[in-house]
Amino acid sequence: MRLGFIAPQTSSSPPTTMAGGSRAQVNKSHKTRFASKSSRNIHKTSVKDKSKISKPDRNAVKGARAARLQRNKMIREQKRATLLKEKRASSGTTSAPRVIVLFALSASTNVSSLAEDLLALLSNENKGTLFPAVASPEYRLRATVLQAPHGDLMACMEMAKMADLIVFVASANCSSEHGSSNNYIDEFGSQCLSVFRSLGLPSTAVFLRDLPSDLKRRNDLKKTCISSLSSEFPEDCKFYPADTKDDLHKFMFLFKEQRLTIPHWRTQRPYLMAHKVDMVADESGKCTLRITGYLRARNLSVNQLVHVSGAGDFQLGKIELLKDPCSLNDRKEGDFMDADEVNDIQVIKTLLPDPMKQEPLLVENIPDPLEGEQTWPTEAEMEEADRLHKEKKHKKRSLPWGTSEYQAAWIVDDSDVSGTDSDDDGSENGMVVDEGEHDFNGQSDGGKFDHEFDQASLKLRDYSDEETEADSMMMDNENLTKEQIEEDLRKIKEAHAEDEEFPDEVDAPVDVPARKRFAKYRGLKSFRTSSWDPKESLPPEYARIFAFDNFTRTHKHVLSKARDMEQGSSDECVLANSYVALHIREVPIHIASKLCVLGKTMPVIACGLLQHESKISVLHFRIKKHETYSEPIKAKEELIFHVGFRQFIARPTFASDNFNSDKHKMERFLHEGRFSIASVYAPISFPPLPLIVLKSRGDSLAPALAAVGSLKSIDPDKIILKKIILTGYPQRVSKSKAAVRYMFHNPEDVKWFKPVEVWTKLGRRGRIKEPVGTHGAMKCILNGVLQQNDTVCMSLFKRSYPKWPEHWFPMST
Repeated sequence: MRLGFIAPQTSSSPPTTMAGGSRAQVNKSHKTRFASKSSRNIHKTSVKDKSKISKPDRNAVKGARAARLQRNKMIREQKRATLLKEKRASSGTTSAPRVIVLFALSASTNVSSLAEDLLALLSNENKGTLFPAVASPEYRLRATVLQAPHGDLMACMEMAKMADLIVFVASANCSSEHGSSNNYIDEFGSQCLSVFRSLGLPSTAVFLRDLPSDLKRRNDLKKTCISSLSSEFPEDCKFYPADTKDDLHKFMFLFKEQRLTIPHWRTQRPYLMAHKVDMVADESGKCTLRITGYLRARNLSVNQLVHVSGAGDFQLGKIELLKDPCSLNDRKEGDFMDADEVNDIQVIKTLLPDPMKQEPLLVENIPDPLEGEQTWPTEAEMEEADRLHKEKKHKKRSLPWGTSEYQAAWIVDDSDVSGTDSDDDGSENGMVVDEGEHDFNGQSDGGKFDHEFDQASLKLRDYSDEETEADSMMMDNENLTKEQIEEDLRKIKEAHAEDEEFPDEVDAPVDVPARKRFAKYRGLKSFRTSSWDPKESLPPEYARIFAFDNFTRTHKHVLSKARDMEQGSSDECVLANSYVALHIREVPIHIASKLCVLGKTMPVIACGLLQHESKISVLHFRIKKHETYSEPIKAKEELIFHVGFRQFIARPTFASDNFNSDKHKMERFLHEGRFSIASVYAPISFPPLPLIVLKSRGDSLAPALAAVGSLKSIDPDKIILKKIILTGYPQRVSKSKAAVRYMFHNPEDVKWFKPVEVWTKLGRRGRIKEPVGTHGAMKCILNGVLQQNDTVCMSLFKRSYPKWPEHWFPMST
């Protein structure tokens, strides 16, 4: 039976004429009901042939299906076991106490009364001396309740890094603050919310306080609060009334069964929130810092390095495994530790480091001053050099007169520099350079000027860009008066506004030759495709840093080593959720004193470091200026970087993020509204990690939130180019030729920059033909008619590097 096929007309009867015209109707040759049985069954296979058709082995099919089902069952069981393990680790009786952070969304919200109500509920109205963690046999739960001080950004950030649950507290009778977009969140609350999102929100809940007792008004006001606040929090965040003991009781029953979610970056390293910080001085002028608390996330090896937030990286002297002072199994309801029991805790076990296995505290590489010395070449190298010399001897290029050997090396063979204009006279304006007889110090015959300038340029290697040296002028001078500081701030704001209006444009100085002022710059034929050697002319700081041959492979190896350490012997590692005392050795006394004082007002965090994470390299962050910060952020300014649990001082360079090029254009300021790349000298940290950037405002004021972002990569070979644009203006225009002035101020500069391509703001491209006169004017040839109101530009580039900070950590200053 054929379906959908229109056969030609075979009937002998005349075709039926359609009413709309003379076209003939085409009918099917036959219908299905007229077909014979044989034609209807022609597509079926006969019984005799069925036995001849080979069928797959039923047992093999059955076995494959069984294997597939078994594999799916194993995957389900593994996921279930992983989930059960996570739940037991976070909510079991042996897990570390859950950290509950109470954060007030506005200054008028009273969090102290809520903290007292929660502690009273967990401690069953016991008013004795409480340990920082509270054990509640009724809820089978251990918890630490922290109050985030409203207005202290640093303390709120440190608490958010440790929190298992952040409870945002809103007051129903809050009035709208001036300038705030939400009735229940003030300016500081909105700023902290954005910081918490950048760090990664753990499990969250919103408590609604001060609801009226009248049921109808209570429900209406509750709906109003939820509708106003729901857009600020994750979708799974729930709202709870929290005025009475019954409200808190209902929440605690839900909370004890809740599966906590924490950011992924916190699961990669062991960390500890200090319950107690004290110090023991030694004879070397330093001291041993003792930090006591619950170890979280992962096991910690005594051979690992640890980082104390704001203080730096250190080695461990020993780890003491202590008896849990807040165990659910050992304590009866209403039985709490007194002050003597808190101070005298039994030591169960002491772990000492193995000198052969302990990770060395290596921060900077020690450069070898003789590493760059020239060695005598071997015979094979000399023969290879002779062969290359003979091959290149016959290659000659036509270059403009006045071009040095260093400039000639950057000119491609097919560039427009070779004289194509009929007006060029080879004997006057051009010279033939023999590439086989290069001498960097000068040229023979007519190259006297180039010889003199090349010698001068060698002496100018340390000649710095004025803007580069002035980047931190205000910061380096600590004896400025108030008027001088205000004047410097005004200049920075003016430079920021000018950079936004005329990006990269600079003027050639009148009193200094441009070839000296911009001696470190060079031209690029194409920013995207032109090559730039990442190992060329590196600064001295690069001899002090570390680099990876293959960062991805090293990252996998480090994480694999950390996982293997989880299965290590109990003589080297303490298990997660243990109550331990870390003895951190060789801590400067002034830093330890600051930590002891700081531990009374905000959490002191110590975290274990992965392999290589104490060493210095070049880190690249994806960064965005925070919307609440209005002051300009200049490149190479001193900033405080919070990367995960770590804190350090950096002086970054900013660059645009290019996805289609291996080069990135430097930005003089961090502009708002878009992401940039911040490159810094800093201790190695393996991603993913969040970034919070603070800017110091002096000793009397707390640091201000400046930017947020995340760690992108570690790569010292990433090329960041500083671009400048020299501008000139047409004086006389004759079709595609023009006399341009004010780009340079003497003819020697014109000859020096002659190989570099010029372009205009209206889209023309061309080259410099020759200087005109004695005041720096020049004749240019372009690829089209130049308009009188156009601007002629020249782009120059040099590689930019971050600045080495004077101190690595905030407490070291």
